[in-house]
Amino acid sequence: MERKNLWQTYSEAQIRELEEVNAQYRICLDEGKTERECVKKTIELAEAEGYRNMKDLIKAGTKIHAGDKVYMDYMGKAIVLFQAGTAPVEEGMNILGAHIDSPRIDVKQNPLYENEGLAYLDTHYYGGVKKYQWLSIPLALHGVIVKKNGEKVEVCVGEKETDPVLVINDLLPHLGARQREKLAKDFIDGEQMDLLIGNRPEDKEENAVTRRIKNLLKERYDVEEEDFLSAELEIVPAGKARDCGLDNSMILAYGQDDRVCAFTSLFAILRAEEVARTSCCLLVDKEEIGSTGASGMTSRFFENAVAEYVLLNEGVEYNDIVLRRTLANSKMLSSDVSAGFDPMYEDVYEKRNAAFLARGPVFNKYTGSGGKSGSNDANPEYIAQLRQIMEEAGVNFQTAELGRVDVGGGGTIAYLMSVYGMEVIDSGVAVLGMHAPWETTSKADVYEAVRCYEAFLKAEF
Repeated sequence: MERKNLWQTYSEAQIRELEEVNAQYRICLDEGKTERECVKKTIELAEAEGYRNMKDLIKAGTKIHAGDKVYMDYMGKAIVLFQAGTAPVEEGMNILGAHIDSPRIDVKQNPLYENEGLAYLDTHYYGGVKKYQWLSIPLALHGVIVKKNGEKVEVCVGEKETDPVLVINDLLPHLGARQREKLAKDFIDGEQMDLLIGNRPEDKEENAVTRRIKNLLKERYDVEEEDFLSAELEIVPAGKARDCGLDNSMILAYGQDDRVCAFTSLFAILRAEEVARTSCCLLVDKEEIGSTGASGMTSRFFENAVAEYVLLNEGVEYNDIVLRRTLANSKMLSSDVSAGFDPMYEDVYEKRNAAFLARGPVFNKYTGSGGKSGSNDANPEYIAQLRQIMEEAGVNFQTAELGRVDVGGGGTIAYLMSVYGMEVIDSGVAVLGMHAPWETTSKADVYEAVRCYEAFLKAEF
């Protein structure tokens, strides 16, 4: 089943709207390079559209009515948005779920050291990365440092034109003969990936370079070296999202896995007008390391948020069975990216079941690996419903698997949501160079994903 290149189908008006959506998307990528920044940006955009903080409603005892828009953030690293529908909440919700963490490099708790006049921060990579891709590129430092008194200091170095950038150095090719003989996974050891942050000594004494760094930290942020113990500092590529291609048809940016799905899901719920079923946009942390931790999908923060939402609904007598029915009757798109077909590496794909750029959002019936291990494997009845919804909305989509059988695989949050008995399928945007410091998407797919997600939220099932 051949799918059309979307650029051949759009009117001039749609092209203009496409460019507007992508301009907003690039801004979100630039301002949301960490999960905390993504949550902050989400709240900013949501409140501008009339969303209220559920925690404030809980304190005030304010009830939710049809059409009301609310959100609940969790630890500043995950967030859920609800738009109340006209149908009873226990008939279920239409849920868009994506993750806002991306592969990166984290700073260790005791990181600062000096070696032969060079100051470094010790690091530990996060998620599935090709370590060699992070060498000798401009890097930025984002995050928070929390002092013992609870004061939170925000850090962002390397993004402004006047900022310095940071780097993890590679070995020069003249001395790299033995390095080049290694497998790619062994090209550099994880403990060698330390961030170079300084070279200028404070004085003529020993460890004078790190002493200068400590003084700068005190001067600029009023923090001590010991405050690294309670810091969350993330090393990401420095620089803004850019149009890609001589025809400006694509976007090159860091973190598009999975923020291309997160922000398009957010745009969709903010655009959705009156809905019959409660609409929900769920943006979570820690997917890249197995969805673990309090802000990951294996925790119960989403279930707790839904319980609070049900309790706040006017006229609903809360009990456990109402919560269970609400969750079980829900439908979900697990909005996560797909591996875009790259003709430079076509031997790892199976073309009839591959995702292509500019052919629309991708429905993955199953992810996992090998014999579908670890996959959700969506039901055909649900897929048929989605086909009908997309056809009626005029949305173009494609279907795919994550590469050839027995070559690789991957997972999403889909199977973690299906434990409630709801129908779930993976649905996202095709990405080239997934998990690289810079990833590539098609502007057409970004635009079509918003249309897809909005149509889903409005569906009555």
